[in-house]
Amino acid sequence: MSDFGIPQFPVARPRRLRATPALRRLVRETRVSTDHLVMPLFARPGKGVRRPIASMPGNFQLSVDELVKEAREIHKLGVPAILLFGIPDKKDAKASGAYAKHGIVQTAVRAVKDAVPELLVITDVCNCEYTSHGHCGIVHKRRDGTLDVDNDATLELLAKSAVSHAKAGADIVAPSDMMDGRVAAIRRALDKTGFEQTPILSYAAKFASGFYGPFRDAAESPPQFGDRRTYQMHYANGDEALREVALDIAEGADIVMVKPALAYLDLVRRVKERFGMPTAVYNVSGEFAMVKAAAKNGWLDERTVVMETMTAFRRAGADIIITYWAKDVARWLAA
Repeated sequence: MSDFGIPQFPVARPRRLRATPALRRLVRETRVSTDHLVMPLFARPGKGVRRPIASMPGNFQLSVDELVKEAREIHKLGVPAILLFGIPDKKDAKASGAYAKHGIVQTAVRAVKDAVPELLVITDVCNCEYTSHGHCGIVHKRRDGTLDVDNDATLELLAKSAVSHAKAGADIVAPSDMMDGRVAAIRRALDKTGFEQTPILSYAAKFASGFYGPFRDAAESPPQFGDRRTYQMHYANGDEALREVALDIAEGADIVMVKPALAYLDLVRRVKERFGMPTAVYNVSGEFAMVKAAAKNGWLDERTVVMETMTAFRRAGADIIITYWAKDVARWLAA
């Protein structure tokens, strides 16, 4: 033993395995591949429409013909799935565009599945893009005169939307509304209409987050009064998140999601370890926009930070990463 307490006999030196790129590849513990990626897309009415989303550089509101082109490129890059959101031409209090046979999402699903049948189409099942008030369900007045979302009345609309998506050809439906009992309602409706094999990807642990700002521009869905804290979870509550996940699994969820991703990696790990279910994260718009802005200003290297982030999601336990960088990551992995 030296004067400083350092053993004099040979000891393990972790740096030996970091000396070259080949050694680092050999002992790498966590890997990201295109198989883990899902690309969100926004469909809107029209033709030849490719409307930039200012707060989300490189992302667009797309007419169905343009969305099909995007889907072909995504499939060619090896990304296995898209997550589809719709922006209707008209909105009303009952979100009728969400479950219309020829609604924007239903039309887009049919077009994508006709053009690229191998590409998985996941549809977001919610009402906020379709309601005139911007909330995720039917609004009613409480006894104290305040307005709130009627949980049980909303379940019927969500079930109708999920079935309409499945009829159009959606491979997976993904309820994001955070109404109590919505997974069970959707599962019953799908089973009753012959879609027993359609999986449900539940936004099981979805938080009321400041990271959603750019998305509300993209989907044109900001609430016209109040906020969504009466149905989305408070960011301080981890145990509550696990209870929500457990409820959704009991109701029939096939895949569970934690949203947002970066600030909730502890919960991704807890969910994966507790339930062992296929687990998704949503790398949300605010997380995307922050990195884009910093990279534009030269404050960080976008590719380095994004790949580090994707690896963190995988290391935490995520099997599926929904990210606006899906195409970029696919290209970087292939380079």
